[in-house]
Amino acid sequence: MIELRAVNVATPAVLGEVRGERVWSGIAKRPVASADTLWLSLLNLAGDGQADLTVHGGTDKAVYAYPSEHLPAWRGELADDLGPAPFGENLSTGGALEPDVRIGDLWSWGDAVLQIAQPRWPCFKLALHRQRPDVQQRMRQNGRTGWYLRVLEPGEVPAAGPITVARPDPAGITVRDAHLAMADVHLDDRARVEAVAAHPALASQWRDPLVDRLERR
Repeated sequence: MIELRAVNVATPAVLGEVRGERVWSGIAKRPVASADTLWLSLLNLAGDGQADLTVHGGTDKAVYAYPSEHLPAWRGELADDLGPAPFGENLSTGGALEPDVRIGDLWSWGDAVLQIAQPRWPCFKLALHRQRPDVQQRMRQNGRTGWYLRVLEPGEVPAAGPITVARPDPAGITVRDAHLAMADVHLDDRARVEAVAAHPALASQWRDPLVDRLERR
């Protein structure tokens, strides 16, 4: 069982400015009341949204989960109390980490069914949100990425949880495996990159660069 410690949502707002241009984002999320029940559609939790749909959101990134177990390490590294939903996560979870969670795992939450689709590869908006230019690279290096889920069956979901693993994916490709494959630009472990790229549940946004890399080398 996955412990659900908080459910967080936000609609897009101005996050800051880059080279004089306003940057909009839905990353600054806030927790909903634990007694709340929300509608989870194929694209979003009710009350949630993304600004740039070319790289955020969509069916393969409908929900972002982040392990709360990582937060003490981040507090030490960033010397920051972090606050709610510090990395823009929809779900603050307990009891599951990147080496345990598999691409293709099915999660049951209320009336909804979700499937793990890919790790996170953060963009500049995370650095802007945290006011730390190094946080993007830190997350890519340490692998404390969290993961995105697609919604297979929409439905009403309770903010208090619980979430259960309805079916562990039999291929055994973990979120950590997928992260390491993306970081493996020189194909030092080609077999792992091939295995990750071949997984049918992997999001196309993650698979396509891996396939391109394999075809070029």
